[in-house]
Amino acid sequence: MPELSPTNGVLTTGAVRLTADEARRRFDPLTLPFLSVTELADLAVPPGQEVAIEALQFGASIRHADYHIYAFAPTTETRQGFVHDFLAQRAATEPAPTDICYAHNFDNPQCPIALSLPAGRGAQLRDAMKNLVQELRATLPAAFENEDYRTRRQGIDERFKQKHEEPFEALQQRARTEGIAIIRTPMGIAFAPMRDGEVLPSPEFQALPEAERAKITATIEKLQEEMERILRQIPVWAREHRDEIRRLNGEIVRYAVAHIMDELRSSFADVPPVTSYLGAVEQDLIGNADDFLRTDVGRQEGELGPVGEATGADGMAFRRYGVNLLVDNGRMTGAPVIYEDNPTVHSLIGRIEHIARFGALLTDFNLLKAGALHRANGGYLVLDAAKLVRNPLAYEALKRALRAQEVRIQSLEQMLSLTGTISPDAQPVPLRVKVVLIGPRWLHHALAQIDSEFSELFKVQVDVEDQVDRSADHALMVARLIATNTRRHNLRPLTRDAVALVLEHLSRQCGDNQKFTVDTPEIVDLLKESDHWATQAARTAVDLPDVQRAIDSRQRRADRIYRRLREQVRNGVLKIETQGARIGQVNGLSVFTVGGFSFGHPSRITAQVRRGAGGVIDIEREVELGGRLHSKGVMILAGFLGGRYIQDRPLPLQASLVFEQSYGPVDGDSASSAELFALLSAIGQLPVRQDLAVTGSVDQLGNIQAIGGVNEKIEGFFDVCAEVGLTGHQGVIIPAANVRHLILRQDVVKAVRDDRFAIYAVRTVDDGIALLTGLPAGIPDAGGTYPAATANAAVAARLARFAKKASKPAQKRDGGSDDDER
Repeated sequence: MPELSPTNGVLTTGAVRLTADEARRRFDPLTLPFLSVTELADLAVPPGQEVAIEALQFGASIRHADYHIYAFAPTTETRQGFVHDFLAQRAATEPAPTDICYAHNFDNPQCPIALSLPAGRGAQLRDAMKNLVQELRATLPAAFENEDYRTRRQGIDERFKQKHEEPFEALQQRARTEGIAIIRTPMGIAFAPMRDGEVLPSPEFQALPEAERAKITATIEKLQEEMERILRQIPVWAREHRDEIRRLNGEIVRYAVAHIMDELRSSFADVPPVTSYLGAVEQDLIGNADDFLRTDVGRQEGELGPVGEATGADGMAFRRYGVNLLVDNGRMTGAPVIYEDNPTVHSLIGRIEHIARFGALLTDFNLLKAGALHRANGGYLVLDAAKLVRNPLAYEALKRALRAQEVRIQSLEQMLSLTGTISPDAQPVPLRVKVVLIGPRWLHHALAQIDSEFSELFKVQVDVEDQVDRSADHALMVARLIATNTRRHNLRPLTRDAVALVLEHLSRQCGDNQKFTVDTPEIVDLLKESDHWATQAARTAVDLPDVQRAIDSRQRRADRIYRRLREQVRNGVLKIETQGARIGQVNGLSVFTVGGFSFGHPSRITAQVRRGAGGVIDIEREVELGGRLHSKGVMILAGFLGGRYIQDRPLPLQASLVFEQSYGPVDGDSASSAELFALLSAIGQLPVRQDLAVTGSVDQLGNIQAIGGVNEKIEGFFDVCAEVGLTGHQGVIIPAANVRHLILRQDVVKAVRDDRFAIYAVRTVDDGIALLTGLPAGIPDAGGTYPAATANAAVAARLARFAKKASKPAQKRDGGSDDDER
């Protein structure tokens, strides 16, 4: 912290009035060794990221499956920023991963097989299989049309025709010999006796002697038995006929496809799984040659052929010979870095699509689609952690894939064991990927707390630093970061003065004038807005006024509620006193955040005390508006009073504290010092200056401690005072520990420089009470007695009277006022 300025000696207090230079630590542009950022080289890594880089290098290089990365960084790092850049640079030095294909499983059609091929070879296999089908659809019919095939086929047909006809001719000859006619009827084949070459009518047959009729009947029964034996043989002969035709067709197909398949196998001889697959293809082609001999029965819109072309019903049979190129890495020059913006189940592990055909939904391996895990396999997958956990099924699917080290494409019905359409049970793809989650710290801590699997899988934490010390070296590095982003986003360059103001703003954003924030999104947003105002001003470079206007207009766009509060103070709706003195009333300061915009505003804190044993009552807590931290701060006040003023007996006090005109929750302990000053004022009947506002927490020993939002709080009271008129006596009391956090607005700094507004730094309660009351705080002597005419003496005396009254027997009072009772 800078050396505090000495007091002017008028006030007998340890409070220090700050100078304008302490109210805003300016950055001198003359210390920057350039006139424009165009003179600066790009900066690959923001300053202060040494530990993060070390963690990234470790996480990216360790190849154990359970060492994935969680980076504490803004979500913009998913698409740009040094985390993404680091992964991209590392991935460029690594080999391209294999292509991933799915193909038909001829042994189990419901379970497609996964094929991994060297990068670029997957497309070759897909095209080769497409060409194979197209060529066979042309060459196979031609092979079956040549004279040799026709002759051999005709011979087989004639042989089996003869095999069918010979038994019938023999049976017919025997029947004629026996005098029996074979008649074909609508009911089938029948036998009838003949006489003189003519079928014997039934009346004449019945007129024959019985012995002759019995002989004819026996003969007919024997002939029927022989006919039945022949008919039973017909399916056997037909099957033999088909088998012989199939063998002939297989021989023709084998001959026709042999040279094509041999070329394919030689092309992929270095990929054994593919050669095995091609062997299965060849066997299936031989066994299903008829599919290539059918005549196309016409095209129907919407149907899919073997490789995605619209074909008729015949084309559906050829789909099994296609190859679904799931991931094509043929154009990759390194490992992939994939960012998935919408991490759902299907976008991560892939999906199964369906086609409508004849009123039914159909699917096969050709309709399997890759997910981000497939595309990132062999490289890096970057995900927004918050978006991921908002999709619980996706989060569970990701963990399941990382644990199993394989990614399986499944429908939601399959994952949840629900009934649905029949879907392929595709062979899982081996997974070798490094997952990088980017998100806030709190989300990492929450996941580690509630999910043991998360800690087992994401063991590498990359803590991206968002602040660096404010030094000359870091200032130049931030300037280079600014130059990098102006070029990356095609923005106007910044002048040296503009860079200096940006640096001051970055100190303000991290709430510390000894540091810079290196939050890239914040820097880029400011650069874009400054570039806009430079465009409006027709400037070729962004200058200081453009940056200042960007900062001011950003606040102006978001401060509607803040302006309404000031208006209510000006109109007297909200009562805030900025002049005079009051007993038991202090102006406290609070910070509000609405839609990402934070602003400070004063609140009247009042205290009422009387003799009693109730201690300090926090009205905010009693009505359930006070948070736990605020309640803790109030309890500390009771500890301070007892420890300082009455150590040998219970605190004989009943006091109440409240934030006046506060209608919402109150939390935090930053108002505890203001509450204590109000309490001391009420106890000691000490008028407190209303032209001063107070912020700071307090401990039981009376030390004033640092708080957050000090700039917003000071500016909030300054704006209220400016609304009603600055008198030159108004100001704010802050903890001395917060001096290093001051980066106030230019108008506040000017008022401080012109002695129209004051900022006081205090270290103890005594410093503050002396400043607020105009009385010395007072230091007790060896006997614990405070000097007369001091603030502490007044408080101690009042508490002593309360204690004395409390030690006497209780007496019924008549309701009249008693100063010692209040």
